[in-house]
Amino acid sequence: MVLKRVVGLMMGCLGMSCLRISDQPTRPVTSECDSPTSSDIIDSIDPKNEKSSSSSSGRIKLSDGRYLAYKERGVPKNESTYRVVIVHGFASNKEMNFMATQKLMDELGIYLVQFDRAGYGDSDPNPKRSLKSESSDIQELADQLQLGSKFYLIGVSIGSYPTWSCIKNIPERLAGVVMVVPFVNYRWPSLTRDLIQDDYRKKLSQWAVWVARHTPGLLHWWLTQKMFPSSSVLDRNPKFFSNKDLEVLKNTPGYQLLCKSKLKEQPIFDSLRKDFIVAFGKWDFDPLNMSNPFGENQCRLHIWQGYEDKVVPVELQRYVWKRLPWIKYHEVHDGGHLLVYDSDVCEAMLRSLLLGEDTPLYKPKLDSTNDS
Repeated sequence: MVLKRVVGLMMGCLGMSCLRISDQPTRPVTSECDSPTSSDIIDSIDPKNEKSSSSSSGRIKLSDGRYLAYKERGVPKNESTYRVVIVHGFASNKEMNFMATQKLMDELGIYLVQFDRAGYGDSDPNPKRSLKSESSDIQELADQLQLGSKFYLIGVSIGSYPTWSCIKNIPERLAGVVMVVPFVNYRWPSLTRDLIQDDYRKKLSQWAVWVARHTPGLLHWWLTQKMFPSSSVLDRNPKFFSNKDLEVLKNTPGYQLLCKSKLKEQPIFDSLRKDFIVAFGKWDFDPLNMSNPFGENQCRLHIWQGYEDKVVPVELQRYVWKRLPWIKYHEVHDGGHLLVYDSDVCEAMLRSLLLGEDTPLYKPKLDSTNDS
């Protein structure tokens, strides 16, 4: 059934980097945050039951009157050496899992900010959401939190589209960037036909955008009706998860972000739909044609990809790397789409981004015939 496959794509390809956030993935109006803390979440998936960090939350008022909610982790800002902003993915929020331990953040002096993108968690919706508005929100967040003239940015999964927008629009503010399992928009003009013509995700993404844009009522009905399974199609489905992802899921309560009770609320559904359309719609620039915005011989952009990722094929990510040789590309050989659940990988990401320390463990093992 086409609609079932479209819904599966929308859920599977965008929302899997932060599976246990809360039972309230996004909220239409600002209110007191009632999501579980990051430490509570990590307790449920960390067999060592190690607390990741203490945290505090707040909100800022943007220039257009909307409110943006955020959470601070790590060391106090005025004692920090590095200031890092994390951009969450689809159907996620500021309570997302990024497995950086407090010990590591203390050692390196990391102040870390996780925020709710427009329409998620405790942040107001943005009916005018666009590529440019996403980077503008991040810039205003950095300014109001006084992160300095430059800060570091980490975008996860679909959170890579606001990250690409920042690279395009405010590169002078970025000390360094990491994109973790970033999705690839099949509408980028520079993607070659040979690379994507047999990729079933391309056709499904086209269908999904069309359905989300032109038949929102039908999509809303399908996601909230009770006669046939819809959102449950994703839960621990091996079509969307690698073996290592499935191991992670054994220690989580399951996929709870897109529950029917929340999707019935129109503002929540509209925010998710618009986010999907902007991500997979036509962009006003092609990332694959960008020159290095950070200056010649400077490598400030890192991509981390799981070789076993069933959401974003490793071949697509390697193609991006080849088109943009100024990117530093890292590959987790047994990793899937849930790399941010691996504390060793998260530590390696931060050490590479902030200190330039790289381990051979995460160098891509290229096939001599297909990837040379």
